Amino acid sequence: DRIGCVLLRANGRAFCAGADLGGIGAGFTDSRFKPGVIERLDCLPQPVIAAVHGVCFTGGLELALAADLILADTTARFADTHGKWGLVGAWGMTQRLPRKVGRSAAMSMMMTSREVLAKEAKEIGLVDMLAEEGGLDAMATQLTGQILANSWHTNMVTKRLLRETDGMSLADGLAHEHYRYPGFAPDYEERIARFSKK
Repeated sequence: DRIGCVLLRANGRAFCAGADLGGIGAGFTDSRFKPGVIERLDCLPQPVIAAVHGVCFTGGLELALAADLILADTTARFADTHGKWGLVGAWGMTQRLPRKVGRSAAMSMMMTSREVLAKEAKEIGLVDMLAEEGGLDAMATQLTGQILANSWHTNMVTKRLLRETDGMSLADGLAHEHYRYPGFAPDYEERIARFSKK
């Protein structure tokens, strides 16, 4: 209840280049904890934003896909290179990427291992908001500010309802929303009073 939004951001030249191929080549295959980390990120009740610059490849893309929104600047490049190395995605690629960009665009990315530049990523829906180079921090700050200004209760309940009803028919989703209605935020009277004073 003390955190209203999570921003996942990298320092340095890139967001994340993925797994350590040298470690895999040396026989390291025990990566069971990584899907759990990504799953926990995906299941956070708060809105999660990934702010991507530079490369966002393979495991890094799986990490970004666990966020609710992906922001990027024009330096961002995305790719699923599992096939290039003879690996198979196990951190959510085959499930989250098609849900984000559609089956056809996901198949194209997964079957070719090609790089998708920021502009195309925005066009296919992989990136939700695109900033000019150098503008990512300002965009992330503005968006998180807008999210944090809203009721954290509302944001978290909305995220939970979206998750719980994903894949349901409209009728079932509406029934779920109605019967699991959580009530107003604890500060709703205060928020409405502020509006009334205007």
